[in-house]
Amino acid sequence: MKVTVIGAGIVGMCCASYLQRDGHDVTVIDAVDPGESCSFGNAGGLSPGSIMPVATPGMLSQVPKWLADPLGPLAIRWGYLLPVLPWLVKFVHAGRMERVIEVAAALRSLLKPVFESYDPIAKAAGAQGLIHRSGQMHVYRSEAAFRGDALGWKIRRDHGCEIEEIDAHQIRQIEPALAPIFARGIHFPTHGHCSNPFRLVQMLAEQLVRNGGTIMRRRVQGFRLDARGPTALKTDGGDVEIDRLVIAAGAWSHKLSRELGSAVPLESQRGYHVTVAEPGVAPRINVMWADAKFMATPMDVGLRFAGTVELAGLNAPPDYRRAEVLLQRGKQMYPGVKDARVSEWMGHRPCTPDTIPVISRSPHWSQVFYAFGHGHTGLSGASTTGRVIADLVAGRPPVIDVSPFRIDRF
Repeated sequence: MKVTVIGAGIVGMCCASYLQRDGHDVTVIDAVDPGESCSFGNAGGLSPGSIMPVATPGMLSQVPKWLADPLGPLAIRWGYLLPVLPWLVKFVHAGRMERVIEVAAALRSLLKPVFESYDPIAKAAGAQGLIHRSGQMHVYRSEAAFRGDALGWKIRRDHGCEIEEIDAHQIRQIEPALAPIFARGIHFPTHGHCSNPFRLVQMLAEQLVRNGGTIMRRRVQGFRLDARGPTALKTDGGDVEIDRLVIAAGAWSHKLSRELGSAVPLESQRGYHVTVAEPGVAPRINVMWADAKFMATPMDVGLRFAGTVELAGLNAPPDYRRAEVLLQRGKQMYPGVKDARVSEWMGHRPCTPDTIPVISRSPHWSQVFYAFGHGHTGLSGASTTGRVIADLVAGRPPVIDVSPFRIDRF
């Protein structure tokens, strides 16, 4: 069967990889080369315990303080406030405690098998060396900040996440390169990281082509439709005939799903990174500075500091002052960092109001499937998403319960 995947990021390539393993003739189409959009600048965390939604009761109380600081962890460009307001209303509604519990259960089902799901496709692509099961830490400067996240740690424990509370001495034992400024932390022994997310996507794409798949660089502009649904993609290089279709186009996916009858509240939570090419320090694992809301990850290309959320839409220019703040905080975190060679980046995390991605068959067209909206769990959730999409296309019972991920839940 011929399957076309729109989107050559980590989610699209994991879908394509699993579809090809099922014997399908797979074409991946994107306006840019594989991995060059959001996946390029990923923070690299592989986190089966990253199950807390962005909106929680405790977090919502901090939003006014964050918004008062234009360079804080969360920022809204004021000119974008009216366009984003309907999404924000749904976001706040998703922060109710009963909904938080439901979201955590859904995300745990998706993220728990992250390494199991990456294993076969990473090995086939020769990319297993990019996947590190080395653990992860979340660190806090004060006991008060640590206790402020108590709800999240309780919910994680309730859902079977393996976590260890650690003190300042244990933090330095696990990661000696850290500055002695952190009082408390959480250690996730079952977490890990990818040391080059961009290269991982490239290698999955190369394996797809070696096995007879096609990568097509074109911009999808719409669909040719008849009574059966979409029969071709309209692109800037002409029409592309399709049979089965997977839409995994990241922050642009809702524009395509709307044309096929499924409106989804999707926003870009714009994230920034700085990568220090020759940092002069060698961290062992990736570390989340939890009260500053950013992650530091040792990469093949250097030490990456990534995080923050900016709501400004898909078209506003980057505000690289946010990246500069990440570098300043990163140098506090690792005081030996040498910043002679630094690159900055901004990308678009595709986010639903409830933090749960869309992984679903279309309710309108049986040949159309959706895989988008993973937000900050894109790298962690992509591999199991690929398995689920392959199951749905094949008509098999999916590896997880997909009802929480339906596209028509909004």
